[in-house]
Amino acid sequence: MIATPIVHDPFVFSIGRFGPLTGFGLAMMAAFGVAHFVAQTVLRQRGDDDEIMNDVTFAALVGTIVGGKVYFAINEALGSGRPFVSSLFSRAGFVYWGGFIGSVLLSWLVIRWRKQSFLRVADGAAVGIAAGYAIGRTGCWAVGDDYGRVWNGPLAVAFPRGAPPSTVANMNADFHANLPPSMSPDTVVGVYPTQLLEVALGLVMFWLLWRLRKHEHGAGWLFGMYCLLAGTERFIVEFFRAKGDIVGPLTSAQWVALAIGTIGVLLLTTRRTAATLAVAR
Repeated sequence: MIATPIVHDPFVFSIGRFGPLTGFGLAMMAAFGVAHFVAQTVLRQRGDDDEIMNDVTFAALVGTIVGGKVYFAINEALGSGRPFVSSLFSRAGFVYWGGFIGSVLLSWLVIRWRKQSFLRVADGAAVGIAAGYAIGRTGCWAVGDDYGRVWNGPLAVAFPRGAPPSTVANMNADFHANLPPSMSPDTVVGVYPTQLLEVALGLVMFWLLWRLRKHEHGAGWLFGMYCLLAGTERFIVEFFRAKGDIVGPLTSAQWVALAIGTIGVLLLTTRRTAATLAVAR
């Protein structure tokens, strides 16, 4: 028996004459605010300079926006053949890994400019990133973006006004769903609500990192733990996501997840002793 999917309606609101505004923008503002607060708290508790997060958070915001859009435009150009420039300046599209890489690179430049240890700051920021990730993914749910593959399970969700709508035509054209030709192209199908799965896993990552925030390992160990957790989380979720950017046996995000996870393992194994705290940069 095929279950009737839950029908999703985007969260859109207005404030006076300002609008319509989407839940994605609200979630992003909340994500960066919470990430900033958590990172400052962890750095303060570990005896580090928490004020540096004022500069780092701004750098991370800019890096996230630029990196996320550039990654999206590259994916569109390679996967769908859409012009890079038009994808870059379109309102649609944002890729988490691109935002993560962009934010780390720009934050590294700012921290080096401030003549502080990148890995010490990254340890505090890692806990904040996990908290922000969980909140940010609620924005994907709010607008109906980044949903999963076609699914007929009891918790399947249909996105008639998603980005894009989960119609037969879109699932076949954009995500290689291979739904039968007998189905009407306009039929809205149920999919995995992977945004909510990512929110849940993001909260688990935050809980684990918060518990480990006062570790006595070398600088960078906690950031390595985040990289390992985030890489593992994304690698698993990608098996349920509706994706069109397949590279060999995996999606492009899974290849990046493997690289990020490998960096995490290297940091965990090389930053196990407190002696590295004094020399980590």
